[in-house]
Amino acid sequence: MVSIKLPDGKIKKYDSPVTGIQIAKDIAPSLLKKALVIEVDGKHKDLDVEINKDSSVKIITINDDYALELIRHDSAHCMAMAVQQLFPGTQVTIGPVIENGFYYDFARDEPFNDSDLKRIEKKMHEIVDQDLKTRREVWDRNKAIKHFKNIGEQYKAEIIESIPNNEELSIYFHGTWYDLCRGPHLPSLGKIGKAFKLMKVAGAYWRGDSKNKMLQRIYGTCWRTKKDLDDYLHRIEEAEKRDHRKIGKALDLFHFQEESPGAVFWHQKGWTLFQSLIKFMREKQNDAGYLEVNTPEMLDKILWEKSGHWEKFQEYMYTTDADDKTFAIKPMNCPGHVQVYNQGLKSYKDLPLKISEFGKVHRYEPSGALHGLMRVRAFTQDDAHIFCTHEQITEESLKVTNLILDIYKSFGFESVKLKFSDRPVKRVGSDKIWDQSEKALLDAIKTSGLKYEVNKGEGAFYGPKIEFVLIDAIGREWQCGTLQVDFNLPGRLDATYVASDGSKKVPVMLHRAMFGSLERFIGILIEHHAGKFPFWLSPDQVAVLPISNEQNDYAIKVKMSLEKKGLRSIIDIRNEKINYKIREHSVSKIPILMICGAKEVENNTITIRRLGQEQQQTMNLNEAIEQLLIKSLTPSI
Repeated sequence: MVSIKLPDGKIKKYDSPVTGIQIAKDIAPSLLKKALVIEVDGKHKDLDVEINKDSSVKIITINDDYALELIRHDSAHCMAMAVQQLFPGTQVTIGPVIENGFYYDFARDEPFNDSDLKRIEKKMHEIVDQDLKTRREVWDRNKAIKHFKNIGEQYKAEIIESIPNNEELSIYFHGTWYDLCRGPHLPSLGKIGKAFKLMKVAGAYWRGDSKNKMLQRIYGTCWRTKKDLDDYLHRIEEAEKRDHRKIGKALDLFHFQEESPGAVFWHQKGWTLFQSLIKFMREKQNDAGYLEVNTPEMLDKILWEKSGHWEKFQEYMYTTDADDKTFAIKPMNCPGHVQVYNQGLKSYKDLPLKISEFGKVHRYEPSGALHGLMRVRAFTQDDAHIFCTHEQITEESLKVTNLILDIYKSFGFESVKLKFSDRPVKRVGSDKIWDQSEKALLDAIKTSGLKYEVNKGEGAFYGPKIEFVLIDAIGREWQCGTLQVDFNLPGRLDATYVASDGSKKVPVMLHRAMFGSLERFIGILIEHHAGKFPFWLSPDQVAVLPISNEQNDYAIKVKMSLEKKGLRSIIDIRNEKINYKIREHSVSKIPILMICGAKEVENNTITIRRLGQEQQQTMNLNEAIEQLLIKSLTPSI
């Protein structure tokens, strides 16, 4: 007798082992038509797998979260089948599901081109129309290795040789085509649907090792519906238009070059933007009671060994030898801040002590991982560490959370998601302390009213953490701010305070970053706003445009008046027509154009044209400047 518990709590009993097909049919014939796989005690299995013990089950249909991963997995198989049908002799290697889609790596001497991708995609649609049935076989290891070698699939044989001996080898057939795979899979390929598209081809080394042969990786995307696919392709198109590297070049903000890979060459306008962010953050942090410091960029290896970073982080650190010592350029600011804290005796009355720094750090990233401002080797962290007692964790966590959310709104990010990571298996600190710190962070999240996800067991070994995820204008997610509770580092670096009872105790250390990396945050800002920065943040806030040379003196007067009020402006006194100037400075995304002709000179007025608006407004010059000043001093979108 096998008892099957359904999601609604009902129990179905069977006299012998039962499959997902039978269970779905018993529940409703219509469910069987929709069924893709079955979830048995939390694990996904093929519908035809026999269940021979009491279990909790759920029939997975296209509306379940797991379904998207499933149809993408089968799409990868479908693509591999199409490739081998169209290009005999091509070897298949691996084809996993990735975010928004899938890929497959192929070994083929001749490179794939765009025309080939179109042919492969067409063949995939034909295969889906055939609705080929799926079946699974378990093969003997030696038989499988010999078989794949005999048919010329050397990579597949090598994969099998690397699989542990105690692991079952499953081969999935779709019609007569087959591949090594753990599964599970759809009952037939027709259930993939038609909402897929091949995106691009790229090179990829076998097993990610540059010493191995270069393979060809074909990327595809797959969705539940045609509308979902179209929406995704639209987001991709929008993302290309918003590419911060293109916009950064067009707006003359920054550049990169081979002589310093992963480091930014900031131009005047980009550096103005950079400094505006620091000024804004500095004011916010000062109001919140942070003490800004600056710590050395290079520290003796001994300190990094004591902090634990040398063991955990050495491969990402740049080092140099001098005076018979090894020094490391800091990859993070934490140990330096503990050294500042350690200067002088601290009392419980001094806590919480909040230390902040706009610290330049360096981390080695493989050259292939570098991506504009989003992934660099040299960057500036808006780092802060709060030294506090155990009893202060909750209150300080709430303050940090509210500060971060308030700051994000100033940049136009109204939609923010939180991810909470709790205690891992390997950790330091007692369960009592972990209970307290986890509750503190959860209270902060719940008070914010935002949705959050739980990353079970993904906290740092020294404490739990919150990740703040921004949702940009086209729906993409960017992990930026973090808040972590640390019971480990202060003790390792001898940080103490005198408690109210006169005893010495080790403070708790809250690691906090709001932008994370200023470079990356600027990249996100550029793409979120498509280069159209809020007025208060724009490197050039106003362009003063005289209609003719006769108004040049007045235009200079306007610019000087703007500068006296601290507003950033440029003047265009070139001998060009006004419409040409308007178009050019609109393309440069300057928020406000101040146009002055004969009437403006006569009346001491200015005509204002706002970016993206055809309508113009003429007003008194002094009044216009005062309005812009208020707008500049009040960060908002």
